[in-house]
Amino acid sequence: MALRPAVFLDKDGTVLVDEPYNVDPDRMSYAPGAVQALSCLAAAQLPLVVISNQAGIARGYFHPDALTAVGDRLAEMFRAAGAQLDGFYWCPHDPSGILPDFAIECDCRKPQPGLLLRAARELGLDLEASWFIGDILDDVQAGHLAGCRSVLLDVGHETEWRMTPGREPDRCAADLYEAARLVLNAMANDAAAQGG
Repeated sequence: MALRPAVFLDKDGTVLVDEPYNVDPDRMSYAPGAVQALSCLAAAQLPLVVISNQAGIARGYFHPDALTAVGDRLAEMFRAAGAQLDGFYWCPHDPSGILPDFAIECDCRKPQPGLLLRAARELGLDLEASWFIGDILDDVQAGHLAGCRSVLLDVGHETEWRMTPGREPDRCAADLYEAARLVLNAMANDAAAQGG
């Protein structure tokens, strides 16, 4: 089976309004431009995969099981926007956490690319043809380490601006809808270049 290009999406601050450590499905709401973005990405029949750090587990704020309801609600929100959530991958680790099982260095906590690599293996995704959209430079770096291109949502969530070559976004956008249009335009240009 041929590998498919996908769009990887950060969860909090990208698809959803950023509610720190929230696991209450009733408090999950779309970020600006998210409904339109999901709709147009779905129309392009691209797999959509959410990649999220969930340090609240390592910090003892909530149990991993709480993310089952979060994933279910996320899938509902994608469906309501006319899209399908093809995968929800999250990292429970944080070296500064308080729970020994989760307070570790890992390869899945962004900016590490482990979750993208796992999603690509499990879902048959072409990382080099894929994009990662997120609201901080750790998202950009994770995408680049996995071989993807990236879009930074410049919405005020990045505060450190530690710039290195691997953290330089390929594009910047004001919201998720603008990011989606940039990605679709770039993919169309790639397809035209390969065809011609």
